[in-house]
Amino acid sequence: MAVTLEKMRADIAEMIGEEPEAIGVDDNLMDLGLDSMRLMNLILLWQEAGVDLEFGEFAEHFTLGAWWNAVEKRQSAS
Repeated sequence: MAVTLEKMRADIAEMIGEEPEAIGVDDNLMDLGLDSMRLMNLILLWQEAGVDLEFGEFAEHFTLGAWWNAVEKRQSAS
C-alpha cells in the first residue's frame, strides 16, 4: 500500500487533532503541535505501510512538503 500526500496529511491531522485541510505543505508542523514522539508514531505507521524511513530525514525539516519528498523518493526507489 503506497503512502500518499493526502494520507500523510490525514495521519498528521489525526495525530494533532486538526482537520486535514488546516495543514499546508509548508506549515511548520511543530508550530501546529507535532512533537518528536508523535513523529516517531507517524514514521512507524508509514513504515507499516511499506515505506522504509529514517527519523533523521523527518527531524531535519518539519513540513509536510519536505516529508512527502522523502517518502516519495523512498517509494520510487523500492
